[in-house]
Amino acid sequence: MMFGEFISRIKYWSREDRISPENPLNHWRLYFHSSMTRLCKRKFKYFGEGAEFRAGAYAADCSNISIGKRVVIRPNSILFATAPNKYGGKGSITIEDNVLFGPAVQIYAVEKHKFQDIHAPIIDQGFDEPGDVLIKAGSWIGAGSIIIAGVTIGSNSVIGAGSIVTRDIPDHVVAVGVPAKVIKELA
Repeated sequence: MMFGEFISRIKYWSREDRISPENPLNHWRLYFHSSMTRLCKRKFKYFGEGAEFRAGAYAADCSNISIGKRVVIRPNSILFATAPNKYGGKGSITIEDNVLFGPAVQIYAVEKHKFQDIHAPIIDQGFDEPGDVLIKAGSWIGAGSIIIAGVTIGSNSVIGAGSIVTRDIPDHVVAVGVPAKVIKELA
């Protein structure tokens, strides 16, 4: 019985559309550059030259995530996309070239719970459709920042550590806080 469960788990791990510490078949590959690159090019929709997905990071529905050239996804970061066939491709994550991530950045391009009916448990109210997340080239996302579905972060912008981004951020600005607000334009 135990051997059969083990074989079933290995088959599941080899097919799942994620990279996570819970999956020993693929996670150990993140410690070695060549095997990390091969794994990420196979799993992600796009994985650019010189990009890195570090050990300890987590990505779900990788086939709806594009990571540009020279992007580094640091440990404890989470990328949650939505399966590409679920909402007609909505719920994608696109990270353009030369984007910096601090550790523990979280991006959620997933459905949001509905909560309009005050008499019904939230778990029973269903979901809204997900939105795409786009992080444009040259941006810097500070440690511990959270980016929710439907947000675009402009090119060469900075998101301060610990910020929660709930709406679009324009190009060439610094945004910080909960929720993130523009505090400075970059000249």
